[in-house]
Amino acid sequence: MEEGTLGRREENKQRTRSALERAAARLFDERGFGATTVRDIAVAAGVGERTFFRYFPSKEDLVLQEVRDLVPGLMKLVRERPAAESPLVAFREGIVAWLAATGTPPTILILGPSKATGWPEESVRALQHDLEDAVTLVFLDRLEAAGAERGARATVLRAAVQARAGVAAVRGMVIATMYGGVCDGPAVIAQPGVAASVEEISELIREAFGALLDVEP
Repeated sequence: MEEGTLGRREENKQRTRSALERAAARLFDERGFGATTVRDIAVAAGVGERTFFRYFPSKEDLVLQEVRDLVPGLMKLVRERPAAESPLVAFREGIVAWLAATGTPPTILILGPSKATGWPEESVRALQHDLEDAVTLVFLDRLEAAGAERGARATVLRAAVQARAGVAAVRGMVIATMYGGVCDGPAVIAQPGVAASVEEISELIREAFGALLDVEP
């Protein structure tokens, strides 16, 4: 088969995939996750149900893959941080850079979609584990570049523990300040009619990591 034909086929597949993702996002927003069926998504995208299942095993997998696709972009920002920064500081600054670039914190990577959507809890846990694993690999790379022996138990343990601690810092920030959590007063973010600036969220992120590192933000 000619290379041009293969290229067009891949382009068509990507267009179909994107159409399914856009249709799903719109329907989930309009009807909610639980009230939207695979057939609804396929019809809205202008394809049949069989076509949907060629791309995604289920609607849960569609959402999960969309969120997973965000992970490499965040990890790239962490990798690009100066070598002198510790892994946790690089992760913190990578998140702040993500926020500056996108205008939104990567909370969906930490918590998954809103519980109101009915998204399966096991999918949320799988997403969290994927993110933790990705951060661990980036931390291993940074530690190795700094002179640590990559395969040494101490290096692996440090990367794994610190990666999960960093993810937990963001999760704790979300629970404590964005959705009300244990804090007195209204939630800072993610409540109807409540808006926070990029600067305000960046400060929350720095405070969260400051609590983790036991230093001033």
